[in-house]
Amino acid sequence: MYLHLGQDTVVRSNEVIGIFDLENTSISKITRDFLACSEKNGQVVNVSSELPKSFVICQGQGGTKVYITQISSATLKKRANFIEGIANIDR
Repeated sequence: MYLHLGQDTVVRSNEVIGIFDLENTSISKITRDFLACSEKNGQVVNVSSELPKSFVICQGQGGTKVYITQISSATLKKRANFIEGIANIDR
């Protein structure tokens, strides 16, 4: 299954490591350092044309990617849980 992150960007749901609220987590120096290092290494993909609200860390065959999105972490979590619920339906 896939998780829509905004714009024309989707990721495989099994590649998602974490979904984080940008405002709350960027208070930490560790998080700011992580995001700066990811940006320096070319691992950040900005899928937001508006004010970013969250970031999603994914690990796939191409390595680690950090997606910056205008969609809130709560909405992304609901989407991820919905996808997981669909995958668990007995057919």
